[in-house]
Amino acid sequence: MAEDVKSRRRYASALRAEQAAATRRAVLTAAAELFAAQGYAATGVAAIAARAGVAVDTLYATVGRKPVILRQLFETALSGTDDAVPALERDYVRRVQAAPSAAEKIAIYTAAFAEIGARLAPVRLALAEAALTDPECAALKTELSDRRAANMRLFAADLRATGELRGDLTDDEVADILWSMNSAEYRVLLVGERGWSAERFGAWLADAWTRTLLEPPSRTD
Repeated sequence: MAEDVKSRRRYASALRAEQAAATRRAVLTAAAELFAAQGYAATGVAAIAARAGVAVDTLYATVGRKPVILRQLFETALSGTDDAVPALERDYVRRVQAAPSAAEKIAIYTAAFAEIGARLAPVRLALAEAALTDPECAALKTELSDRRAANMRLFAADLRATGELRGDLTDDEVADILWSMNSAEYRVLLVGERGWSAERFGAWLADAWTRTLLEPPSRTD
C-alpha cells in the first residue's frame, strides 16, 4: 500500500513538472513572437499570457516578470534547448576545443554561430530596445555582453594555442574583433538588411576571421 502511494506521488510530481515545462515553453514562444512583431515595450504581460493560453498569475508563477522572460529567452535561444547550457558544455564549443587547427576552430564556431544567430538575433534586438527604458534589462544587456566578451577571450586563447594567430595582434585585440563581429547588430546589417542567408553569413565570417586573424600561409617559390 505504501509503495502504491509513493508511486502515485512520483507520477503526480512528474506530471506537474511536465505541465510546468509545457507552460514555460508556451510562454517563451509567445513572448518571442510578440517581441519580434511589436517590440518589447509594446508587449504587455497580459498579451503574452493570452497568446500562450495561460492566466497571468500562471505566467508569473511559472516564468516571471518580463525581464526574467527576456533572460530565459536569451539562454534557451543560445542553447537551442529548454534550459541554459554553460558555454564549456555546449557541443560546438567542445568541437572547437578539439579541433587541431585555427582554421578548423573558426569554421566550426562560425557554422554554429550562423545557426544560433537565427534564434538569438531577435532576442538580442529586443534586449537592446528594452535596455533603453528598463534598468533591469540594461543591467542584463551589460552582463550578457560582458559574458560574451569573456568567452571570446577564451576563444582567442584557444586560437593562440595553435600558433597560427598573427603575432602583431594581442589576445585582447583578437577577442574584441571576434566580439564585435558576432554581435546581433553586425548580423542584422548583412542578414536582416542586405538579405544574406545564414549560411552565407557564416561562410563570410569564417573567411573574414581567417584572413584577418591568422598568419598568412607561407609561400614557397
